[in-house]
Amino acid sequence: MRILVTGGAGFIGSAVVRLAVSRGYDVVNLDALTYAACLENLASIEDQPNYSFEKVDLRQRNAIDEAVEKHKPDAIMHLAAESHVDRSIDGPEDFIDTNIKGTYNILEAARSYWERIGRPDGFRFHHISTDEVFGSLPMDKSVKFTEETPYDPRSPYSASKAASDHLVRAWNATYGLPVVLSNCSNNYGPYHFPEKLIPVTILNALAGKPLPIYGDGSNIRDWLYVEDHADALIEVMKNGQVGRSYNIGGNNEASNLDLVNALCAILDELHPKSIGNYADQITFVADRPGHDARYAIDATRIQDELGWEPTVTLEEGLHKTVRWYLDNETWWRPLQQREGVGKRLGTKV
Repeated sequence: MRILVTGGAGFIGSAVVRLAVSRGYDVVNLDALTYAACLENLASIEDQPNYSFEKVDLRQRNAIDEAVEKHKPDAIMHLAAESHVDRSIDGPEDFIDTNIKGTYNILEAARSYWERIGRPDGFRFHHISTDEVFGSLPMDKSVKFTEETPYDPRSPYSASKAASDHLVRAWNATYGLPVVLSNCSNNYGPYHFPEKLIPVTILNALAGKPLPIYGDGSNIRDWLYVEDHADALIEVMKNGQVGRSYNIGGNNEASNLDLVNALCAILDELHPKSIGNYADQITFVADRPGHDARYAIDATRIQDELGWEPTVTLEEGLHKTVRWYLDNETWWRPLQQREGVGKRLGTKV
């Protein structure tokens, strides 16, 4: 089976590529190599005969058509997206271009190819999205996002992803394109680009810098280890019901403050400071505009229909992640020089 993965040099995309290649799939990675992409994420499999890379920008339809026709995939897994909420606040146009227009382009390329090869039932277009399209939950932990939760996006990022979800469903309903969708909770783990909360906390702690927490730190997220997510995505791609969506969560809710304190405690254990504790560096900063209070995934459907559930607890995953960053400075150090990394974004309102 040949899978074309868009955004395969990104954080989640590279985890999918590594896992799929290790399981013997032929994998074609399409990536524009924008600021958050990193081909070093794929160093462990780049020489494998069942892996190939094409530098393709989803905003360029002709390039997508050429890649699809060249590689003739049995499935497309669409992960390419602009994903940092703070960047979407400062510069929403890139999110509209990539997440909406880019999704339209890959959908049309997929539809054209699928129709040209006879509309085979076994073809799949898997669109990977986020739980942020559902908006903000109350703090009552009995309430979670299901696949039937109405959409209520509240940032330029989540609005652009919601739009892309609607496009994918429309291409299924109108043209019959065999699609599956998935919406995930917050990912973390190895190769996480150093602008998101967990890698920022780890790297700032090691550098002796403040550990910024938005507002009072009470905002809650459900945390999903990226390698668990990659496993779930391949399962949805293979066995998900056409036209159906699947919520993928980690069953690991934590407030931002509790998460940062947990990371500090792990760093105290694995890489202790000569004086004091890492938690001493915690600093509360002005909140993000429109900051959603809580996300939580009800993953009953994927468990009942596909037999999938997460295997990595938050405590185990955070230990693995901290250890990985301690052992891989040669990966993250050059990325700190990229545009916007290490700066507070999302304040241009």
